[in-house]
Amino acid sequence: MVVTSAPSEITNQPVVKRLANGLTIIAEQMPTAAVNLNIWLRVGSKVESDAINGMAHFLEHMIFKGTPQLQCGEFERLIEERGAITNAATSQDYTHYYITTAPKDFAKLAPLQVELLLNAKLHDNDFERERPVILEEIRRSEDNPRRRVFQHSMVLNFDQLPYRRPVLGPTSVIENLSAAQMRDFHRRWYQPQNMTAVVVGDLPVQELIATVEESFEQALANRHHGSLKDSLERVPVTTPEEPFQSIARADYIDTTLQQARLVLSWRVPGLRQLSETYALDVVASILGQGRTARLVQDLRETRSLVNSISTSNITYGEQGVFYISANLAIEHLDEVEAAVLDHIQRLHEEPVSDMELCRVRTQVANRYVFGNETSSDRANMYGYYHAMTGDIENAINYPMAIRTVDAAAIQSAVQQYLPVTAYGALRLQPETN
Repeated sequence: MVVTSAPSEITNQPVVKRLANGLTIIAEQMPTAAVNLNIWLRVGSKVESDAINGMAHFLEHMIFKGTPQLQCGEFERLIEERGAITNAATSQDYTHYYITTAPKDFAKLAPLQVELLLNAKLHDNDFERERPVILEEIRRSEDNPRRRVFQHSMVLNFDQLPYRRPVLGPTSVIENLSAAQMRDFHRRWYQPQNMTAVVVGDLPVQELIATVEESFEQALANRHHGSLKDSLERVPVTTPEEPFQSIARADYIDTTLQQARLVLSWRVPGLRQLSETYALDVVASILGQGRTARLVQDLRETRSLVNSISTSNITYGEQGVFYISANLAIEHLDEVEAAVLDHIQRLHEEPVSDMELCRVRTQVANRYVFGNETSSDRANMYGYYHAMTGDIENAINYPMAIRTVDAAAIQSAVQQYLPVTAYGALRLQPETN
């Protein structure tokens, strides 16, 4: 068992325990009136082939359809009777499931969640009943302008990496998936060695760990398929794509839009190069996070060239995307693109002032503190970083890492990763008469 040390932002000491079956348990006692169990799998749409794109998300829905020990709907009934909360989410790199309960109910409800994950029935009839739900979710996603813009951008940014594909999958694939394929996917990937179970709340750490450990032992004993030796599947590692060598443009007409959309993007390091992401996180704050950010102040507040503009440093596991997105009138597209590049060029040439750097550091630190006030916040943070990097120290030390980013590091990162002559440029325009 390893006990991690923590700086001032984390007042307790999360305990990390790795079991013989490969499961990692992370536990922390936190004085809140709840316990959150958050189970993270290093399994998302990234591990799918094109032929089953959308399977990970479809399976997330099907997990809740019961097990041989739990009838369909029984888990939700027991959760609701105790006023607890459950939900799940799927991304490109991971899937995670969580429950939040009162401390007195945790030992009763935790085994049910683990049982669902490891022993889902995945019956053909349930599968066919859920398929229309997934297809409707895809339709609603395609009707969402923000999601359409993002998906177009990911197709532009990635030629080969699976991040170019939608997490939900295309309709044509979902219509042809089978329950047998899902059972194979579940057997292949839903194994303890691909899981991190994080539990945070107002119970002693050893009690939290024991409950989770016993829950997995019980659920594994109930398994009716495949031994662990038959299913030691590891998440594949892929090679990041080369940065853009020139300006890659993609233009679309979108008749549902009232205003144009502009996205400028760069291929940048992901979590496999974690130390390279910190300076870009700071650059994203400087340019487009908050009302005092440079692009917001200049293009929205001062010149009124955009309705909105924001910047994100998106860090997927294998690679990242530095992403600047604006809503604006068609006639301002060229001017705004040029203005954004001018701001980036300024970062190439001029060091950030001490005052601005101090402001951004404070923003980042406060977002970290405010984002980790509840048991579910804390469990999410530990689970994400452990699932994605293998080490919760990367979560705990994030504010400290940001404090080490100085003006020289920012300038170096911009010069290395954000050239003004090589990037992706996506434009979506409403139809004009």
